[in-house]
Amino acid sequence: MEDRYIKNRGYVLASIMLAMFLAAIEATIVSTAMPSIVSDLGGFSLYSWVFSAYLLTNAATVLLFGRLSDIFGRKPIFLTGIGLFLVGAVLSAMAPSMKVLIGARLIQGLGAGALMPIATTIVGDIYTKEERAKIQGYLASVWGISAVTGPALGGFFVDILSWHYVFWMNIPLGLLAMVGIIYFFDEKVTKEKRSVDVAGSFWVVLTVSSIMVVLVEGGVRIAWVSFPMLILLIVAVGGFLLFMQQERKAQEPMMPFHIWSIPSIRYANLTSLTTGMILIGVSSYLPAFVQGVMEQPAIIAGFTLTTMSIGWPIASTSAGHLLLKIGFRPTSILGGVSLIIGGILFSMLSPEKGPWFAASGSLFIGIGMGLSSTSFIVSIQNSVGWKTRGIATATNMFMRTIGSAIGAALLGGILNGRIKASIEDSSLPDSYTVDSTNELLKEADREALGSKALNILQDALASGLHMVYIGLLVLAIISFFLILKLPKQED
Repeated sequence: MEDRYIKNRGYVLASIMLAMFLAAIEATIVSTAMPSIVSDLGGFSLYSWVFSAYLLTNAATVLLFGRLSDIFGRKPIFLTGIGLFLVGAVLSAMAPSMKVLIGARLIQGLGAGALMPIATTIVGDIYTKEERAKIQGYLASVWGISAVTGPALGGFFVDILSWHYVFWMNIPLGLLAMVGIIYFFDEKVTKEKRSVDVAGSFWVVLTVSSIMVVLVEGGVRIAWVSFPMLILLIVAVGGFLLFMQQERKAQEPMMPFHIWSIPSIRYANLTSLTTGMILIGVSSYLPAFVQGVMEQPAIIAGFTLTTMSIGWPIASTSAGHLLLKIGFRPTSILGGVSLIIGGILFSMLSPEKGPWFAASGSLFIGIGMGLSSTSFIVSIQNSVGWKTRGIATATNMFMRTIGSAIGAALLGGILNGRIKASIEDSSLPDSYTVDSTNELLKEADREALGSKALNILQDALASGLHMVYIGLLVLAIISFFLILKLPKQED
């Protein structure tokens, strides 16, 4: 470990864990509250955009923030990330409509782009190679704490107070984390004149946003065979090619391609892409199934996500020990097997099986994510030095976030398309649309629908979500085969 003159490591770690808690609880508490949010603000067809907008700016900036942290140091970039995250949280809490909420989530995602990768990078800086596996397990325990509090708080806010509190609660936690970093993180950075690859970040935003619009709106608001769709596809392909060209010629590329020559990094990143899609598929749409199809309250929907968030940190902590005993590849393979088991359970999910069956699927997905993601981070950080550790860590986070962003868009598009087709094939009046699914997410609205419309809409939602879960199983199988490509010994 390079000497970065870090003082008060325990306090720094506590502040990092508190900041990570913001992102960790975000995954469970917002997902739990989303059915109530969309029921209040309307616009079920925009449901996936609440997640996609957050993930878009997260994915677009995670590499940029990783590079900036290598240039200017971790501390200023980390504090900037927390500040942006809190601004987005305030605007989200005050949102009067789904469109405003989506805009606020764009800002919140900017902050998240700095939070997770730089928190993990700071740990890589201040702890030795031998200590990192154990400390990464501690960081993963944050997910366990959020698992206990997130769904319970989400259900409490929705059922007793208001969904707005799922955003307001971020403020005191974020401010406390900022104070801890300011006072205890004494970072010494060697000042070097290094360039920032802003152009690369721009091409990432353009490419990813175009792909997401194609996946979410294709066949719903934009016909697959149409001029707007052609333009979007041209922009997406062109943006990707220009990004590749920019990274090759940039003096300080946002994504240095040379790190992809390291097999452990290459296959860890590709697997993170597919597991990111699995993660968003579970966390985004499981509450909608439990509340809209199973007709369970928000707190029960939160419980089905809790098991994933509990399984993740327990598995991640165990991975810290397994890494030292059997190595990162066998540990990752165990994670891949768990993902497949979770995918199989979700592919079999039906209303009759109940919340416990859904929760068991979540548990195995969480275990798979914990074992694999911890193995990937430790392996990556052990493969590079300080000057590239920030961007190497951020690249892995970027791939998982890109996976989540594309997954939210792709799976959301599958869901909306399936619901639309089911409604059109039914005998319901033309006034019923994808947005009519809003009515399933609140008990009073369900009762006002009438038995015929209720059954048709529930069947449409269940059918759409079944297609989503079949997709999750396919992604789990792909992830497993990518994990098998990991080298048997670390570089």
